[in-house]
This record gives sequence, structure tokens and C-alpha cells, in this order.
Amino acid sequence: MQWASWSEFWAMGGYGLYVWGSYGAALIVILIEIISLRRGQRQTLQRLKRMKTWESE
Repeated sequence: MQWASWSEFWAMGGYGLYVWGSYGAALIVILIEIISLRRGQRQTLQRLKRMKTWESE
């Protein structure tokens, strides 16, 4: 598709809200997933450190 102006590009032929809303929702879900994975990794590393100190006692 070709657009005559930036406003037509953002409007996406009348489907702009759906298109950009979908991109926004996907971005939010991906960011939540990344945050969740980092938090889980941090918790797992802390648990492993506690287990290591517990075994050495």
C-alpha cells in the first residue's frame, strides 16, 4: 500500500485504531513477559545461593 501522507499512514485506511492498538497490546504483553522472566531468574538465583549456603553448614 502507498499513502499520500503521514496522517493516512497512521489512519491505515480506517483501521488505524485496530492496527496500532494491536501493536500496542503485543508490546505490553512482551514487556510483561520480559519483566516476569527477569524476576523469576533473580528469585531462582537467590534460592540457589541460599541452598548453597545451607549445604555448606
